[in-house]
Amino acid sequence: MDGPLVTSLGHAGLRVEASGLKLLCDPWLSPGGAFLGSWFQFPDNSHLRTVPGLLDADWVAVSHEHLDHMDLAFLAALPAGVRVVIPKYPAPTCRNRLTAAGVRHVIELEAWRRLPLNTRGDWLTVIPEQSPMCHDAAFLIVADGVSIMHTNDARISLAQTRRAMAEAGGPLDLMAVQMSGASWHPICYDYPPEIVAKICADKRGNKFKAVTRLVRSAKPRLVLPYAGPPCFLDPTLAHHNAQIPEPGIFPDQAQATAWLRDRIPGQETLLMLPGDSVQLASTSHGVTRDAHWEGFAYDDSVAVANHLEAYAASRAQEIADVWAAHPDPAAGSGLAERFAEHFTRLGGMNSYFLDRIAMTVRFDVSGADGGMWDVQLGPERTVVNLDPKDRSNEAVQYKLTMEARWLEAVLSGEARWEDLFLSLRFQSWRCPDVYNDYLVGLLKHADVDALQAVQDYETKRDPNEMVTLQSGDRTFEVTRYCPHAGEDLAEGAVIENTAEGPVLRCLAHNFGFSLTTGECLNARCDAIKVATPV
Repeated sequence: MDGPLVTSLGHAGLRVEASGLKLLCDPWLSPGGAFLGSWFQFPDNSHLRTVPGLLDADWVAVSHEHLDHMDLAFLAALPAGVRVVIPKYPAPTCRNRLTAAGVRHVIELEAWRRLPLNTRGDWLTVIPEQSPMCHDAAFLIVADGVSIMHTNDARISLAQTRRAMAEAGGPLDLMAVQMSGASWHPICYDYPPEIVAKICADKRGNKFKAVTRLVRSAKPRLVLPYAGPPCFLDPTLAHHNAQIPEPGIFPDQAQATAWLRDRIPGQETLLMLPGDSVQLASTSHGVTRDAHWEGFAYDDSVAVANHLEAYAASRAQEIADVWAAHPDPAAGSGLAERFAEHFTRLGGMNSYFLDRIAMTVRFDVSGADGGMWDVQLGPERTVVNLDPKDRSNEAVQYKLTMEARWLEAVLSGEARWEDLFLSLRFQSWRCPDVYNDYLVGLLKHADVDALQAVQDYETKRDPNEMVTLQSGDRTFEVTRYCPHAGEDLAEGAVIENTAEGPVLRCLAHNFGFSLTTGECLNARCDAIKVATPV
């Protein structure tokens, strides 16, 4: 074989095959979808399950615990000899979910440590996001002397990409990049339609720009965008498919490919559907298209609509099974008491997080055993009120509305809070309308070690290192590293001129900071230092 053969498995999944190597990366192939039956692979990749040998593997690499990357049913059914590699994160959540599902031979790999994949010199390493607030990681694979960097959902910095190139011994041969968000904001929030459209367009544009800057700087031989996106086949969620076309928050691969080809015309960009493959020789490549997709194109609205209609019909039983597996808890089931115990436990995990949340969150839970329950998260303490007297929105800063059946899945341990949020099976409201990463972080991690790792990372950085940035004829001296996740603002920021004055935009997570006051404008985050503009 002349160089590795890389095959798209759909969504973020890749197969890498070389002499003596069969590796799957983040395969998502189970027919039941993900996140409480809400997300499904788009386009439908189920035909790959019948392709002889395609899913045979010696190794499977799983980047993180999101269920569109960690397909527990598929992984649990692997033959006994297959080894599953995951990044070593501050908390054991990823490993625990795998072992609880019956997955064998799990190997936790520390950042940048090379794992030999065979006796021929092929290897893999993991590159986690800089901040432990996000447990996401990229894979760097070298097979037959060819380098493949698969970023998965991780927001990899330019410095990390440069190190990956140094580890690989030169420019990357293939760089796979995520160009779609996995976010419930703004589509699950109580905004007018025009505000939803504007926020979605801004998020899409900022994500595209951040990836473009990274690709332009890395200059890989080939770039492979996988925008995702998911599609939604449950009739109660099917309206979210409107988020795939522009300006929606879930752009497809064709939109991502067109963007990169337009902005970086000298960069060769591949669009690969499930089953398409590329043979990567040392100085050349060849693409083979899967005949299954004849007649399908993302920009053909009729073909896409027909595909989604047939796809939904084929998954109707799986969706019905999800609902049957999550009945509405009966009155008197003790849901409220379990809710109170759950949040009392969470609230005692880390005072640093509580101080930075400092809000009351209301849960409006429908169902026979539902109710309206408030949780005061900080500062200093957690108080659960199962019978709030003031039921107006003015009494709280955040409200989550959901069915008791989905809350029960979280309280029972079947699902995690982030699974529920990504399912889009809830509605939300907040005032002030500012993102609080610590609230989301507390809920999604729910682990003492993970929360402590974030606290250590944020409190042990040097806040006094400065960097000079220029916008037109204006120069600003600012904190070098973003106080949120540590992005180097010398490389990963842009300055925007707004009606309120100049704003520094960190491209890693789209946090905006006033260059007049240093305050973060769109999230709960410490301010940056801003010297007097020159």
